[in-house]
Amino acid sequence: MAALLLNTPPSSLSLLGFASLRSSSSSCRRPLLRLASPPILCRYRVRALESSSAASKTEGDNEEAASKNGEGFDSDGAVAEKTNGAVGEAEGREFPVEEEFEMEEFDWWRLFVVKTRMLFALPWERVKKGSVLSMKLRGQISDQLKSRFSSGLSLPQICENFIKAAYDPRVSGIYLEIEPLSCGWAKIDEIRRHILNFKKSGKFIVSYIPICGEKEYYLASSCGECYVPPSAYVALYGLTVQSSFLGGVLEKIGIQPEIQRIGRYKSAGDQLSQKSMSKEVCEMLTTLLDNIYENWLETISSTLGKRRDEIEDFLNSGVYQVERLKEEGYITNISYDDEVKSMLKKRLGQKDEKDLLMVDYRKYSKVRKWTLGLEGGKEQIAIIRASGSISRTRSPLSVSGSGIVSEQLIEKIQGARESKRYKAVILRIDSPGGDALASDLMWREIRLLAASKPVIATMSDVAASGGYYMAMAADAIVAEKLTLTGSIGVVTGRFSLNKLYERIGFNKEIISRGKYAELIAADQRPFRPDEAELFEKSAQNAYRLFRDKAAFSRSMPVERMEEFAQGRVWSGKDAASRGLVDAIGGFSRAVAIAKHKAKIPQERQVKLVEVLKPSPTLPEIITGIGNTLLGLDKTVKEALLGLNYLNGVQARIDGILFESVSHASDDNPIFMIIKDCLNSLL
Repeated sequence: MAALLLNTPPSSLSLLGFASLRSSSSSCRRPLLRLASPPILCRYRVRALESSSAASKTEGDNEEAASKNGEGFDSDGAVAEKTNGAVGEAEGREFPVEEEFEMEEFDWWRLFVVKTRMLFALPWERVKKGSVLSMKLRGQISDQLKSRFSSGLSLPQICENFIKAAYDPRVSGIYLEIEPLSCGWAKIDEIRRHILNFKKSGKFIVSYIPICGEKEYYLASSCGECYVPPSAYVALYGLTVQSSFLGGVLEKIGIQPEIQRIGRYKSAGDQLSQKSMSKEVCEMLTTLLDNIYENWLETISSTLGKRRDEIEDFLNSGVYQVERLKEEGYITNISYDDEVKSMLKKRLGQKDEKDLLMVDYRKYSKVRKWTLGLEGGKEQIAIIRASGSISRTRSPLSVSGSGIVSEQLIEKIQGARESKRYKAVILRIDSPGGDALASDLMWREIRLLAASKPVIATMSDVAASGGYYMAMAADAIVAEKLTLTGSIGVVTGRFSLNKLYERIGFNKEIISRGKYAELIAADQRPFRPDEAELFEKSAQNAYRLFRDKAAFSRSMPVERMEEFAQGRVWSGKDAASRGLVDAIGGFSRAVAIAKHKAKIPQERQVKLVEVLKPSPTLPEIITGIGNTLLGLDKTVKEALLGLNYLNGVQARIDGILFESVSHASDDNPIFMIIKDCLNSLL
């Protein structure tokens, strides 16, 4: 089956993963189109992130909603707005800036209310006075809220815990254990921002890193104190970008990928068809890697008060000894976990306690902001989260929050548009893309939403191809400086299996009517010249539609958008300087811009309402029970997810991976190639 891909990186700092191309022998004859790959916020931390039911619906169709705002529709179904579209901060568009975080002082009445609420708090919201909030950051961090049955970490819940702990009189400080992280740098920057804000509460935050790589140290260095055990794995060697190519492997087994890449920098498909990295892709990845590396050096230099060249020399010396970190002032001390906790117990004067009073991340996540007097104001801003690969429908067995299902998201977008409660909407995106049709349908609904109230898109680790497609429909786009975005390009392809069939003695015959009826089905032979020409024209047309719609959405001439398209992935910082993104910052800046556009005074508190309330699905309940009672979480979840992947729609290969040298895979490269090849054929 032919597949048309606009594919980009997965949401860790893995880059340019892409949907696999399935064999033409699939029973589906239809091509699969995919898009993959003034002051603010000084009071933001007192705004509640509370879930709500879907907004009530009102009468009136799309045209009526647009006509109220004096807007029409263009021939492509886009809302023709007068002011939507952005030219970027570098070109003079003004937005509220992210000011210094300041703790808000509660008056006597508010303090009385908070103490009363804590006195009568629900059992799971009770925390002993003097407790230390313990959070362990490890592996993947989701950008979605998690239900009670879900395992893993949630970025919004992590950030909310920092906000709550800063104001909670029962919490004395935070003990942050940082293990190897698999999330991207944008999420790391968001967490780091909250750590720095928390420190302004006057409470301590201590980090403990048993495995110290570049990403872990980048986060730990922002804490007031940093400890490592004597036996810690220290590997500060630098950052890498790598890609594996299956072109030679497939050639040897008789499989010929027939790929059409539209966009000089579009690397999706290269892993299957090429034997090495192209010059353009090498240029793109080198620029992205340089951005990450320079940011690491500059941030660590600023945090430690050391010169940039001193930090780089230290890194280039190959740091693996724990003692060097202590001697050169990169950590506070060398101590075991129990020694750090004993030190904190003594510092807090908990002599009568057997162990340090602690409350863990999962329990503290159940403490409502309302209990601490942080419920926000009367005016509401809706939050719609879109994370993962994009598809039109969800399998009954798929895990909630594992991807973006356009049917479900569109329903929430329509509800937010028709609700009179919401003054603005924040669209949080963490997606490498997916199904092209689904992306376009969501783009349309977001445009309609933006015609009725301000919509601000805020990007997490990645919002590229289909993810960027969604974002460009908003009134303004906010990205972290190391968000991966853009990737406006197309790749389409299929497998020709004639040589493989000859080797194994397999024969396939097709009876057809229509000149191009066998375009997708005939995988037993290569394209005829006229079929190859049609295939290329189809891809060119898809690219033009994507590029032109991006130019329209960003109020940019098509010729100029062509310069920034071509399938190139940009960092958030570079995208902002080219008008693809409006502002650099995190979620809090998106809130400030939403208030600005909704004409809400910046000093006024608002309530942030989560439109997509997490609800446990059957697989989550099963895996949650298994994790609690029998330790079956991993086994059951992999089995259930495996059933979903059998349809091939969501099968992916991570083409290019950004990582620190310390996290490089120890797996045999041949084994990994075979694994990738098998995954691509699912």
